[in-house]
Amino acid sequence: MKTAITTVDNPYDPIDQFDSWFLYDITMNHNTCALLGRIARTSDQLSDAENDAEIERAIDDIIKYDVEKIYKKVSH
Repeated sequence: MKTAITTVDNPYDPIDQFDSWFLYDITMNHNTCALLGRIARTSDQLSDAENDAEIERAIDDIIKYDVEKIYKKVSH
C-alpha cells in the first residue's frame, strides 16, 4: 500500500496524479513536499521499507501538529 500526504483543498490525488497535484500544491503555497522533506529523516543507508515507514511517521507528525487542519493522509 502506498501512502501520501495532501491538503484538504487539493482536488488531485498525490499518488495517481502527482504532476497535477504538485502544481496545485505549489501554486497554493502549501509546499507540502518541502515540508515532508524537512520532517522525514530518510537516508540512502536505510532500506526502502525503513524509508517508507519514516515517511509515514513524518506524515502522521505533520497531521498531528497541523493547527490549521489542512493536511490529510491518503493511501491506496
